[in-house]
Amino acid sequence: MAHPTKRQRIWGWMFFDWAQQPYATLGLTFIFSPYFAAVAAEYFMNQGAEAASAKANAQSLWSSAQTVAGLVIAFSAPLLGAWADATGRKRPWFWLFTVIAILSAFTLWQLQPNGSGLYIALAMFWIGFVASESAFNLNNAILPSLGTQEEVGRISGTATAFGYWGGVLSLFIMLLFFAENESGTTLIGLSPPFGLDAEAREGTRFVGPFIGLWFAIFLIPFFAWNHDDPLERKKPESVRKVLADLWQTILRVSRRKSCRSFLLSSLFYRDALTALYAYGGIYATLVLDWQVIQVGVFGIIAAIAAAVLSWVGGLADQRFGPKPVIRTCIWVLILVGCVIVGMSRESLFGMPLAEGSLVPDIIFYICGAIIGGTGGALYSASRSMMVRHCDPARPAEGFGLFALAGKATAFLAPALITLFTYLTQSNQLGFLPVIGLFLIGLVLLAWVHPQGERPA
Repeated sequence: MAHPTKRQRIWGWMFFDWAQQPYATLGLTFIFSPYFAAVAAEYFMNQGAEAASAKANAQSLWSSAQTVAGLVIAFSAPLLGAWADATGRKRPWFWLFTVIAILSAFTLWQLQPNGSGLYIALAMFWIGFVASESAFNLNNAILPSLGTQEEVGRISGTATAFGYWGGVLSLFIMLLFFAENESGTTLIGLSPPFGLDAEAREGTRFVGPFIGLWFAIFLIPFFAWNHDDPLERKKPESVRKVLADLWQTILRVSRRKSCRSFLLSSLFYRDALTALYAYGGIYATLVLDWQVIQVGVFGIIAAIAAAVLSWVGGLADQRFGPKPVIRTCIWVLILVGCVIVGMSRESLFGMPLAEGSLVPDIIFYICGAIIGGTGGALYSASRSMMVRHCDPARPAEGFGLFALAGKATAFLAPALITLFTYLTQSNQLGFLPVIGLFLIGLVLLAWVHPQGERPA
């Protein structure tokens, strides 16, 4: 077999973003999570809870599971990255994690509208999500080998944009042909195909198998064009030795001001961004009373904006560097967070709205576009900034720490949202901590060198 060209390696690497994106777009944000929230809220009401309490309990259940998943990702990623660098082998891990993610996605079909399978579906979604993110973290470690420091910003932005276009296409397919509204038809008035029962929400529940099939098919270019370098393969070291080396790396990073500040900053702002992604569809369902199809249209707008602005952000990264892109995106997302906290179906920043007003819907559609666009550019620029801080000889370990920074406080945003939602019994005020996390990240960014910092 001919050795893949640089262009093929880049395209194969970018196809991982395309293949994995529906796990976030369809699962985490726009189809499965709002369906789960609606089913869970109805389930709790049938258990005797009042409507407001049932909605708060549904949001708390989702955020609690996300907290656990985030902690697993956070503390396994650095060890996994260190082991991959120590052995020179990433490919077996890709196989393991993607198989787990694909099989877990298929089980989401079991969540019935009456709440049957609620906790099993919750557990399997987050098991699959952990596996998917673990593979994605290893995939990020390939980025430094694909281009120069000046090129990786554009490559990262293009890959992020490419992934979002995959999310857009997958969301279009689900909305046009599968996800049904209350009348049992899809966005274009069709009944779900293949004999799927609309009354049993089988069109919407098909999102799980759809994610699994999409992931499996579009991973083919990645596995075809990205291989472990035989020259880098080594005999497996003991876990104790890998842990010792990892600890020394953490100590070295703690003494590097720019790298330390960047990882701490991203620890907070990426946690806040993940919360916006995870709760956008839930917010629309529980606060604005949107149906799955409305949430899906919202998702299309957000994903298209993300695809376009991620690409633009990559170009801006190449010209100005990642730090200005990161700072601008955080400010924009803080403003969006303020709007989310201050808006409900009945009022906007305390000003009452007419019954049936479309103002909240229009504003939230705009917010969705902004969240998608700036969020995509923010992650792409962060990935580029990490390349400027990691050891070229140990990229998987570096990106393992990057994953740790993104997930070490993964419990924080969900836990604070859970706490604030419980204390205020308000889904809007439950989002207040997100704004605070963005602000902390913005302050810490002041000590990050624009061109990064290589280890001595």
